[in-house]
Amino acid sequence: MAKHGKKYTDIVKIAPTEPVSLEEAIAFIKAHPAAKFDETMEMGLRMGCDPRKSDQMVRGTVSLPHGTGKKVRVAVFAGGAAADAAREAGADFVGNDDLIEKVKGGWMDFDVAIATPEAMQNVRKLARQLGPRGLMPNPKTGTVTDDTAAAVKAQKAGKVEFRMDRQGNICVLFGKLSFDADKLVENANVILNAIRAERPAAAKGAYIRKLSVSSTMGVPVKVAIKE
Repeated sequence: MAKHGKKYTDIVKIAPTEPVSLEEAIAFIKAHPAAKFDETMEMGLRMGCDPRKSDQMVRGTVSLPHGTGKKVRVAVFAGGAAADAAREAGADFVGNDDLIEKVKGGWMDFDVAIATPEAMQNVRKLARQLGPRGLMPNPKTGTVTDDTAAAVKAQKAGKVEFRMDRQGNICVLFGKLSFDADKLVENANVILNAIRAERPAAAKGAYIRKLSVSSTMGVPVKVAIKE
């Protein structure tokens, strides 16, 4: 079990013990920062889906109205006009075979990978490197596309991905602690609505079982679920 500092333990003593509204949870976290840096705000959900069944997986993307506050480093696997468009749109790294070889060699200094359908034929060879980090381009998340410019702009503007893990949990960031409270609330609600919209037809009973929000170093605060 990880050891926490005095500031964390002091916050635990006064943190709500029962679920509160999203607005109250965010207000509490903003009023009791746990670190000196601008922490990232994160949302954790315990889903009522069976992660062992492919027809109950929950995954998608959503663009946050107020962005994430995070500088997103985008790598694009493409050639020709698609590569040029990606560079003009602000991609941090653009290449094809050369970029693939670089990743094979252990380089992973990017947060999102985008590829054209043509480039994916070779990018699939990076499954061992990209897969475990959740960086493999996927048509479902808009990261396999010929419109590389639009994909790069969406990622830079604050597009986030949510995906249920093998334990049935979803963790997704929704801004920075320095954001105004109303902007954090709006970002969080946009994510929750997107997750609700992806409810599998095979899912039975409570879809979202538990919900909490926290800052990077802070105390998780339980949020009352509104279905």
